[in-house]
Amino acid sequence: MSGFSLRGFTYMLLIAFLIWSSNFECCIARRGKHLRQSRTFSSSLFKKKGKSYNGNSHNKNHHSGGSNSKPKSPPHKSTPPLPKSPPSHKSVPSSPPISKPKYSPSIPPPKANNGVHSTFFNVLDYGAKGDGNTDDTKAFQATWAATCKVEASTMVIPANYIFYVGPISFSGPYCKANIVFQLDGTIIAPTNPNAWSGVTLQWLEFTKLEGITIQGNGVIDGRGSVWWQDFPYDNPIDDEEKLIVPLNQTQKPPMPVQNEMGRKMPSNKPTALRFYGSYGPTVTGITIQNSPQCHLKFDNCNGVLVHDVSISSPGDSPNTDGIHLQNSKDVLIHSSKLACGDDCISIQTGCSNVYVHNVNCGPGHGISIGSLGKDNTRACVSNITVRDVNIHDSMNGVRIKTWQVNSFNTMVTTLS
Repeated sequence: MSGFSLRGFTYMLLIAFLIWSSNFECCIARRGKHLRQSRTFSSSLFKKKGKSYNGNSHNKNHHSGGSNSKPKSPPHKSTPPLPKSPPSHKSVPSSPPISKPKYSPSIPPPKANNGVHSTFFNVLDYGAKGDGNTDDTKAFQATWAATCKVEASTMVIPANYIFYVGPISFSGPYCKANIVFQLDGTIIAPTNPNAWSGVTLQWLEFTKLEGITIQGNGVIDGRGSVWWQDFPYDNPIDDEEKLIVPLNQTQKPPMPVQNEMGRKMPSNKPTALRFYGSYGPTVTGITIQNSPQCHLKFDNCNGVLVHDVSISSPGDSPNTDGIHLQNSKDVLIHSSKLACGDDCISIQTGCSNVYVHNVNCGPGHGISIGSLGKDNTRACVSNITVRDVNIHDSMNGVRIKTWQVNSFNTMVTTLS
């Protein structure tokens, strides 16, 4: 019995061991399965989190266990350098800035148009003859009508032609800005009294324009002697009665040109070249001669520039002011020759900021401010500078002329 019990006990121990060992392997198998699941879960987490988990120590500890393919996935995932290639793709828009230089050359056309005046309108193309006898007034009007429509265009009066032109107005205000009147030929005024009917006070007039420039080597000839012989003493433009002082040793005005009709000219003598209500007018290079009255006049203008201009008429030609300013501001006159029978420069009421330098004046009556204050009217002139001026064969130097009125109505300030 005891032997049986010992052998039975041994069998029981063996059976118990076998049962225990089988349970242990199953547990190990289950634990291995659990480990594989946890690794799969962690790898899925790694995939979801992206590269922020790159180089994690937890990853390194589990590098064994068949995870050789997983290190490859991070480098494959690290191909977000491909998303970084969009920066290089974004750098492609940097090519449009390169296209901007291509765009800037389109800007010069307006620039070139403003500065170079590339559009030309020649009076010969609009019917002008330029023979000194045919009336070219309508041809000038047609040329101006075309020029007026194009900004920074040029109206051409070519050299080696003489254009017979009656009273004409080159007017705005609907003309484009910065027009050039290129005068290289000669323009002559009519001596036929019929051409001056209608009581006109101007011959060539530019009104309400912006940036108008008259330039060139040409001549504006007013042929004023036919007027001087008919009305030698009256119609002074500054309301001052004047006597002709024959500076060239003559006793009466010269009369080289005869009236075409044998009749007297109208009593109102015209100004040769006048600007009215304009901003930034410029006159340079040209010659104005023998005007019936004033040669060059600016009324109600701002930003006036006159330089390298020659004005010429006999010293005994009546009322032929060289440059006449009225109600005009910011005026610069320099490097010009002014010879006439009256004031070389006349500065009237309403003028301010006038600067005159390097001007040759004579013969003439000098440089004058006034006459101011006629009929007890208020007259104001300010900021007038005259320097480096050569005045010769003249009645006066620089002077101020006023009427005998209440002194409170006349104001002249800042003269130098």
